Amino acid sequence: MSKENVCLTVSGMSCSHCENSVKKAVGSLDGVESVSVDLAGKKVCVEYDPAKVSVDAIAAAIEDQGYDVAR
Repeated sequence: MSKENVCLTVSGMSCSHCENSVKKAVGSLDGVESVSVDLAGKKVCVEYDPAKVSVDAIAAAIEDQGYDVAR
């Protein structure tokens, strides 16, 4: 299983609740190994298995929480 990392720029996150909702949404996707959120840097970095989940699916999970993902 090969793992890849992607860091997405996400606007609209401002507090620990934002961080937790993004971590929960992305972390629940099959194939996601880890999620880290940098509120100050507006970044969400994800380690994932590209055979199971796509960057588009990760971005969609973040957008479903009400945040904007720069692509």
